[in-house]
Amino acid sequence: MAPVGKPVARSADALSDVELVERARARDASAFRTIMKTHNQRLYRLARGIVRNDSEAEDIVQEGYVRAFSHLDGFRGDSSLATWLSRIVINEALGRMRKKRRSVEVPESSRQPEATIIQFPVNASNDDPERTMAQRQILSLVERATDNLPDVYRTVFVARVIEGLNIDETSELLGVKPETVKTRLHRARQLVRKELDAQIGPVLLDAFPFAGRRCERLTVAVLGRLGLSE
Repeated sequence: MAPVGKPVARSADALSDVELVERARARDASAFRTIMKTHNQRLYRLARGIVRNDSEAEDIVQEGYVRAFSHLDGFRGDSSLATWLSRIVINEALGRMRKKRRSVEVPESSRQPEATIIQFPVNASNDDPERTMAQRQILSLVERATDNLPDVYRTVFVARVIEGLNIDETSELLGVKPETVKTRLHRARQLVRKELDAQIGPVLLDAFPFAGRRCERLTVAVLGRLGLSE
């Protein structure tokens, strides 16, 4: 009979939420790294959707991780690790917003310009720089419209549309009824669409331009076919 070897240790990437947290409680650095690499984007997007500032969102996520990792006993597996971490980060972000509202209002002229919201993926080919530029301009408008949403709608919009959570996940994450998620998402989409219409509408008037040399070339060609060339 072949000797039984030692069981092969499973990598942190293959562990369940509960197993991952158990390793983190044992101060396993690979477990901490896996947790952060897995959840960084979602947590950043949620924080960014609330505070509308890149650097502050990053700071909030960092603070959220520190709080979570210092209180891992609070994770009981009733919800997913993603949801548990997201709630911590959302609470941290909302707490900062409340502090800002209580503080003295900063004069408009002295405020730092806010960075754009999380970049959406751009799928245009590198061989078509004009198309790439056009996509980036459109995405910039979408990002700006998202930033301009009222807080109560923006959080739902980021969770559902940008992060791709379903209604039940968003409901659990934000602690609101599924019907409330649907209502807020519907209103958020209306507001985003309205702002995009206002921004893009005037641009569409110049769509498919046909003037200058192109117009002259076609005119000359038609006149030539009619025997009316000058």
